Amino acid sequence: MAKPAKRKPPRRKPLAPAEQARIAEIFARFEAAESDPRTELNYQSPFTLVVAVALSAQATDVSVNKATARLFEVADTPQEMLALGEAGLKPFIASIGLYNTKAKNVIALSRILIEQYAGEVPLERDKLQALPGVGRKTASVVLNELRIEPAIAVDTHVFRVAHRLGLSGGKTPDQVEADLMAIVPDPLKTRAHHWLILHGRYTCVARRPKCEDCPVADLCPSRHLFVGR
Repeated sequence: MAKPAKRKPPRRKPLAPAEQARIAEIFARFEAAESDPRTELNYQSPFTLVVAVALSAQATDVSVNKATARLFEVADTPQEMLALGEAGLKPFIASIGLYNTKAKNVIALSRILIEQYAGEVPLERDKLQALPGVGRKTASVVLNELRIEPAIAVDTHVFRVAHRLGLSGGKTPDQVEADLMAIVPDPLKTRAHHWLILHGRYTCVARRPKCEDCPVADLCPSRHLFVGR
């Protein structure tokens, strides 16, 4: 019996010129406020970036930076991390959620980097995503932060901001990512991820968004939901 043909995702309707102009203005203002946004995770190399991003799953950047400040003084290469081992790594990251699983993954990926890549982090998506504890989202963050591949990793901040600003109505992170990649101007794609995260982290917060301080409030279709409440 023949397998049913895969359904193609519905084609996105072309944006009206006014909507294109609105979106372009949103990102132009983000760029004017911060021309070169970067991750708030501290790192010194592709390896420490991969480790920091992997540790940040379901944890705050502040908590990860506090842990890695001590950890990276002791082990900032795959060789040093492997020598530390799971038992040695856990005390450094015990304050971070899911630290047992994360310790196992960090040691496993360190071993793979040594055995298969001469201790260097492969900066190709498929190879990165194959590392333990490094999924699509982590790979996207790493590749985008290093300006290797434009990517918009969708976390809770990006998901919320994209919906409030009317940039996506997607019900899943993957759908929101596809929408954003389709509408963000190409020259801005490597920075859009950070703009949206930072906007959601400090201005368009979950419970009481700071609309009075928002640089794009006049362009936001959700502003009326929060102003004057």
